[in-house]
Amino acid sequence: MTDRSAAPGAMETSFGYRTVEPGQKQPLVDDVFRKVAERYDLMNDIMSGGLHRLWKDAMVTWLNPPKRPGWRSLDVAGGTGDIAFRIFEASDRQADVTVLDINGSMLEVGRERAHKRGFGDALAFVEANAEELPFADASFDAYTIAFGIRNVPRIETALAEAYRVLKTGGRFLCLEFSEVDMPLLDKAYEAWSFNAIPRIGQAVAGDGEPYRYLVESIRKFPRPEAFGQMIGKAGFDRVNWRGMTGGIATIHSAWKL
Repeated sequence: MTDRSAAPGAMETSFGYRTVEPGQKQPLVDDVFRKVAERYDLMNDIMSGGLHRLWKDAMVTWLNPPKRPGWRSLDVAGGTGDIAFRIFEASDRQADVTVLDINGSMLEVGRERAHKRGFGDALAFVEANAEELPFADASFDAYTIAFGIRNVPRIETALAEAYRVLKTGGRFLCLEFSEVDMPLLDKAYEAWSFNAIPRIGQAVAGDGEPYRYLVESIRKFPRPEAFGQMIGKAGFDRVNWRGMTGGIATIHSAWKL
């Protein structure tokens, strides 16, 4: 296993286990998600055994969106809408929810899913970069990002942008794959990730390489303690996290106070 990237800025040049030049990672990541967009949610089910649904439910439950109009939520790297739909429903369809993703293919899937669910145009879908959000300061009450922060080249910049667009008293929540901390489960998960997932990706989506990158990027992402420190350095307070399913995933929470 390749060591996790704890140094500031290390993820900018990390494309899985490959080291790339600054500026090269984003187009490579874009190509990955263009290839997997149509089967993204199906592969999430396969990769996590369906557990990603429970983790996302836990994230939105922890957020606890209020059931009142005017409350604004931004879901970043949320193209297919999984988190945004949950927030919208948890607010009794009263929240003002915006989905932002840098990948147009992922957003198109999200728009189609929103219409199939009967949401109409209630949710906004915006194509933009997490490192340069097209919103004014103090625009949102909540910022969420699920399984997306590790694909952002300049994570520190994205965290600074999250802090900027949140109102005082706003909430930051991030769900991301993490490091398994249970004996036996760690070995089984390692074998599943590196041996099975790329092969399943090849069979289901017709291409195993994007899934090889996704697995490697998980192993390069900082441990919860290190990522928590990054969140704090961005200006957030009350930073804490909860491990899910033996540490396979972690939900990070913080506030702009």
